[in-house]
Amino acid sequence: MSYYQRHVFFCTNQREDGGPCCTQHGAQEMRDHAKKRIKAMDLNGPGKVRINSAGCLDRCGEGPVLVVYPEAVWYTFVDQEDIDEIIDRHLVKGEIVERLKI
Repeated sequence: MSYYQRHVFFCTNQREDGGPCCTQHGAQEMRDHAKKRIKAMDLNGPGKVRINSAGCLDRCGEGPVLVVYPEAVWYTFVDQEDIDEIIDRHLVKGEIVERLKI
C-alpha cells in the first residue's frame, strides 16, 4: 500500500520568460486553500491525503493544473469552489469530477 491514500500535486510553476503558467492563475493560493482544508478535515497524513507543490507539469495551455495520484487524474480549476468540489467528491468520496478533468 502507498504511504498516502491520495497524493495531490499542484503545478505552482512561474515561468521566467513571462509565458503562460499556473501561478498566473492563482495556483499557489488554491494549493494553500486545499492544504488548509484537508488539514481542517483531518484528512492529512500517512494513509490519508498529501497536498504538494510541483514544478511545471507541462500542461500550461490548459490553465492551472493539479493531478491526483494514484488515479492519475488531471484537473483544471478556476476558483476555491472547484478545489472544494475536487476535495469533496474525489478525495473524500472517490468520484472523478468529470467537468474539471483534462
